[in-house]
Formats: sequence, structure tokens, C-alpha cells
Amino acid sequence: MDLWFTEEQTRYLKLSFQVKEVLENKHSHYQNIAVLDTENFGKVLILDGYIQVTQLDEFIYHEMIAHVPLITHENPENVLIIGGGDGGTAREALKHPTVKKITLVEIDREVVEVCRRLFPETSASLEDSRIEVICEDGFSFLKNTPVNYDVIIVDSTEPVGPAQSLFSYDFYQTAKKALQDKGIVVAQTESPFYNRELLQQSLNHVKNLYPLAGLYLAPIPSYPGGLWSFTLGSKGNDPRQINYTETCFLKHCQYYSQEIHKNSFILPPYFEKFMEDME
Repeated sequence: MDLWFTEEQTRYLKLSFQVKEVLENKHSHYQNIAVLDTENFGKVLILDGYIQVTQLDEFIYHEMIAHVPLITHENPENVLIIGGGDGGTAREALKHPTVKKITLVEIDREVVEVCRRLFPETSASLEDSRIEVICEDGFSFLKNTPVNYDVIIVDSTEPVGPAQSLFSYDFYQTAKKALQDKGIVVAQTESPFYNRELLQQSLNHVKNLYPLAGLYLAPIPSYPGGLWSFTLGSKGNDPRQINYTETCFLKHCQYYSQEIHKNSFILPPYFEKFMEDME
């Protein structure tokens, strides 16, 4: 049988993956959850038709969303991850010896359970004693938490359904209140090719709220356009001016490095012009 999965990345563009086996296909209270074993990308986690994680390139996304803010902070001890039910971002955060506690807030318990069964390479981190997994809406949790965090990482799905609020001004404002004096928030902010308005909106929110704002990029082959953006707001250190004091975690990285960190904030001229045009 010649079986293919197709993700509609835009109204005019689709990306197809040849499928060897359907490992999971179910509906939770929130969304459809599917796991496919594919020819080129290995196992793929799909939520409501959108690719979230592939075995081939997950390390790029997870290393970049975790290590850039954590090394910028210099001494992160208490970390909040909103989303990230596959466990990959938590896995990377645990590589930092200063991290004492990670709170992972994932709205869909069944995503966590599926990933524990089918993605042990990412989800094994969730068994670490430093991690607390809470299954509830991330924005609601953030509004009510009495804790102040060193770093907040927003590892969300596309801005649809419950995830829409995670891209709002109110969310970034609430995150600022929940951060320590030198705290940092970072979020995945979609494709610079296909989600320009959303990216600009998120960056403007962060610029208006945080003393320091930064946008950085990473190549992720399975995501729309192959290039992905991350938006960072800092109450303390500038991610472009960091001096490494802790490097032991680097030997465990496959993509992230000191050079990658610095260069990821260098935007190509066409992108700089796009940002200027959107202001």
C-alpha cells in the first residue's frame, strides 16, 4: 500500500510524508492525536493535522527553544514550560546543572501519555524528579501561579484553539509578572515566510513589555518553510551579548553551540527589510 500523510501548510502549499505504519490515531478532549512511522522522518507526532515532532529533526527545535534562554539567564534554577508535552524541551533544560525545578504545563494529558509510550527519546525526561507535570491550560496556570520563574518557555502548538491566547499581549504581560527580576520568556513564533503578521505581532508585544527583545531563527526541515522563528523577552541579560560561564551541557548538544547561539540572532537582509516594513 502506498500511504501518504499530507499537511496543509498554507492554502496553496502542502507537504506530504510517505507512511510506513500508523502507530496511533485517536481523539482526545482537545484534539486529534496521531503518530505515524514515516520513511524519511521516523516517528512523527501530529496534532489536528499539524506536525509537532519528528525523530529526524526534533533536536534542533528543542535545543534552540531551551538553551538560548537558559544560557542567556546564566543561573536558571526554576523553569516553567508551557506546552511541550512530548518532553523534548524539558530534556534539554535538564542538561543545565543549575536547574533545580521544571514545571511543565500541558493542557492535554493524552498527548503526554502517547509520547511516553511512543517517543521515549523525548519523554523519558518527564520521569526526572526535578520535573512536575501539570495538565491544565497554560495561560490559566500562569495567571494564578504564586511562583516567580527564572525562565518561561512557551513550547506551544500553532495559534489555533486553546493555544491562541499564548500569542496575545495579555499572555506576555502575565508572563512578565511571573518572572524574577532577571527573568526571560521565549516562545516559538512560527514561520517567517508564512506567518509574518503573527511573528511581527508577537515581537511587538515583547518589545513593548520587556527591556530587551530578540528574534532568532533555526532551520527545521519538517516545519512549514523549513525556517522557524523564536521570540525572546528579557528583563536582564541581552542574548546577543552573553559570555559563557557554563559549557558542560554543550557536549550533549547536536545542533546548539556558542557560535549557533550568536549567529541565530543575525537576520538576513530580506528579513530585516520585512521587519522594517511591518513597523
